[in-house]
Amino acid sequence: MSGYLLLEDGTSYKGNLNGEDSEGEIVFYTGMTGYQEVLTDPSYQNQIIVFTYPLIGNYGINAVDFESERPQVKGAVFYECCEHFSHYEAAYSVKEYLGKWNIPYISHVDTRSIVKQIRKNGTMKAQLSADCNEIEQSKSITKKLPETQKGITALGEGSIHVALLDFGFKKSILQSFLKRNCKVTIIPYTELGQLAHFQPDAVVLSNGPGDPKELETYLPAIKKIADSYPTLGICLGHQLIALAYGGDTMKLPFGHRGANHPVVDQKKGKVFMTSQNHSYVVTSAHHKEFGVRFINVNDQSVEGMFHQTLPILSVQFHPEAHPGPAESEYIFDEFLEMVLNTRREMVYA
Repeated sequence: MSGYLLLEDGTSYKGNLNGEDSEGEIVFYTGMTGYQEVLTDPSYQNQIIVFTYPLIGNYGINAVDFESERPQVKGAVFYECCEHFSHYEAAYSVKEYLGKWNIPYISHVDTRSIVKQIRKNGTMKAQLSADCNEIEQSKSITKKLPETQKGITALGEGSIHVALLDFGFKKSILQSFLKRNCKVTIIPYTELGQLAHFQPDAVVLSNGPGDPKELETYLPAIKKIADSYPTLGICLGHQLIALAYGGDTMKLPFGHRGANHPVVDQKKGKVFMTSQNHSYVVTSAHHKEFGVRFINVNDQSVEGMFHQTLPILSVQFHPEAHPGPAESEYIFDEFLEMVLNTRREMVYA
């Protein structure tokens, strides 16, 4: 049926609406592929995602490329959503998948115009609706803490035991450690107090949605953990490490989202392409104990830090990619080598 995408700035777009009304923060994704991973990425919780590539769904939905158990978005916006997919692994279409989970979507709207509005006015509230009434200006999006999996889960076998602190983790982060022969214990952030019981060799703070400052009550525990274990922070985890050590974060006008963000590794002296999905960044006024190692080539924002004396590394981008280039996967190998070096130092101390 006919429906509308309504933006907080008063702009409206008419298209073909499927599903019930929905409201969320509107953002855009620039990749040509990877829509299955994007729709199931927990970092997109409570957001309506605009796909800028004009044809989405041509290779369908398969059984293996999910980043979580269900779609995480509040809605999706397409120029055209393909019903007749073609891929040997595909099981069903994007429309069937979103319909199964009651995720609304709108198609045949001018996605390039929508992106221009977001770039002009910043990320804003939006609504998918069957009628064209304007959004109430005074009504704000309800902020929610990250949703995580229930309970603590242990997977894999290996000589290095990694505790993955779940703030809304992507499955690909887990798989990156499992394929490197690690044992991984997934611990929801609401159960951080249980971490010491498992005696891990290292800790990873995962990605996740929302404003890192909403998790302020967990910062003392995060600092204590990072002081005690070799620690890697990814995306939201990177921001939480910065805040825990006295740094600060700020919100970007429309975030970094897509699979083609150039980042320079100042240690290696190389530029590589990264996959990113976040609204907030660590400001350059970081804590003096940290040095900046990675910088975004486009806007010079902080893309990663290292602690001057402790085995702590953090990255704003996604080294596991999915979707996106895998050029930064070496971060996992470097971190595990850091863990082994720390173990050696403890043995010979």
